[in-house]
Amino acid sequence: MTAERRKLQLQSLLLRAVQERLARGLSDPRVRGLVTATRLELSGDLKRAKVYITVLPAEHAKLTMHGIQAATGRLRRDVMEKIHIREMPSLVFVYDEGMRNQQEVMSLLAKDRQNKQPEADEPEQEQEPGPDAEGTP
Repeated sequence: MTAERRKLQLQSLLLRAVQERLARGLSDPRVRGLVTATRLELSGDLKRAKVYITVLPAEHAKLTMHGIQAATGRLRRDVMEKIHIREMPSLVFVYDEGMRNQQEVMSLLAKDRQNKQPEADEPEQEQEPGPDAEGTP
């Protein structure tokens, strides 16, 4: 259990350090938009960390990921200076598709809500009284 706890603590520390470093920005002109590290998965032997990245707006994602992957060595050194551990895991940056999929679902739900709203806003038509209605002669 202590090994699992150590792994979780190290994941949390690494994620926070990567997030802080990305928040300061990179000097690579390919890196554009809001870049965020959403989660980090550490391998069982603690030698490899997979960092999931989101980029907003999404049209800058592909070029931004190339820039981040080119800066992996520098990012690793910066994180290593912040976190003092015996052996720093190698960082692998992956674009997080989950956030993009979540945005698509939310936009579809909003669009569906807008399509249904005009139907609810239409005034109900008054029905003409039929032969069984009160007040007929």
